[in-house]
Amino acid sequence: MRVDPLHLVDVLIYLVILNLTAQFIPSVIAESFVVSLATAIMLKLVLEGVLRVKKAVVARLRAASTGARRVTSIVMLVLILPGSKFVVLWLEDLLFGDAVSLGGFWSVTLLVLALTAARAGVRRAIAPGRPTT
Repeated sequence: MRVDPLHLVDVLIYLVILNLTAQFIPSVIAESFVVSLATAIMLKLVLEGVLRVKKAVVARLRAASTGARRVTSIVMLVLILPGSKFVVLWLEDLLFGDAVSLGGFWSVTLLVLALTAARAGVRRAIAPGRPTT
């Protein structure tokens, strides 16, 4: 299996954003570089999974032929977006314990927004023809 170079770039972006966040937000803590790198990889995997689920739900919403399916898809989207932040917090605690603290729900939300924006910006810069998600 060959790893797409953009995935490696994503992990490096996540590593930089995570460490900058740890530098400027006191509730975000990463004890070492290796722990930061492992956390960046975990964030990459979780956010890729969330993006896939979100894309599937949006496709289902667009293909919905009844009002009930449309409402169900909207409810699923509303649950996925905040639910993914709780998954990040749970996995971070499960995998790294006290070595990493991403703060609470709002700091993780800001972190995920920063990660997503940085990823999209860098992908547009280095691979203009490819999708950013």
